[in-house]
Amino acid sequence: MTRAPANPVQRPILLTGASGQLGSELASTLAPLGPVHAFTRETLDLTGPTAIAQAVRKLNPRWIVNAAAYTAVDRAESEVALAQAVNATAPRILGEEAANIGAAVLHVSTDYVFPGTGTTPHLESDPTGPTNVYGTTKLAGEQALAATGAAHIILRTSWVYGPTGRNFLRTILRAAREKPSLTIVADQYGAPTWARDLARAIAAILIAAPDAESARPFEGIYHAAGQGETTWFGFATEALRLRAQQEPTVNFANLVPIPTSAYPTPAARPRNSRLNCTKLDQTFGFQFPEWQHSLVEVLKEIPIP
Repeated sequence: MTRAPANPVQRPILLTGASGQLGSELASTLAPLGPVHAFTRETLDLTGPTAIAQAVRKLNPRWIVNAAAYTAVDRAESEVALAQAVNATAPRILGEEAANIGAAVLHVSTDYVFPGTGTTPHLESDPTGPTNVYGTTKLAGEQALAATGAAHIILRTSWVYGPTGRNFLRTILRAAREKPSLTIVADQYGAPTWARDLARAIAAILIAAPDAESARPFEGIYHAAGQGETTWFGFATEALRLRAQQEPTVNFANLVPIPTSAYPTPAARPRNSRLNCTKLDQTFGFQFPEWQHSLVEVLKEIPIP
């Protein structure tokens, strides 16, 4: 369980994206560390630079945790300006304002900044090369934040899910009750990441570096994702296996593995979303659980219909 420092810093934490999967977990996980001012899409418009600047100046936070993002991967292909505003421009504004007041920024990014080639987990130093608008705007956000000179930490994660919100796990659980069979992509590899595990990793970072001055030695990019690897088909298979133990009388859908080529989407998906998280572990002493272990815990929190 996260514990607050013995002498908590009184300047608050500014959290964006508070109504999202990660943001809602962060609102409670960061609470022991001091005052958290959590902004939702409705209370802070990240497409408005003036609104962002005013929020930062008014609160004078020690940390800005940016958990907000435009994550509609396929829709981003036709809503480029909106994706750019939220994923690239907003992090720049947050960084500029943070630099002005001596705050630090923790920014959540994605494995989609990589081309998704190869078969080994990506290192933070690997060449980037996004293949869709979402990944391109997220990479631009990383670069824009770093260029502001603000103390910053960037966390790249993958396949985030949880017991609430719109995510792959909840979609599969619902569809598997309604249909006799489901086709699931089986040649994209990565690690499912429970939003609560990611929130705990962020808390560990803020405990190690409670303000901008102490964050400077840790500045840079870190990978943060569940341990192990699987495919979307493997994730779905394990989820339904575990759910069937909870509901032995339900006939869930038969899962059929398919290649990416059989499931075309407007935005290209990376085949390799694996992330090497050794740097995070060695620097902050935080190690993610195996993805299967977290899945068991998440399923306990999803009500049985």
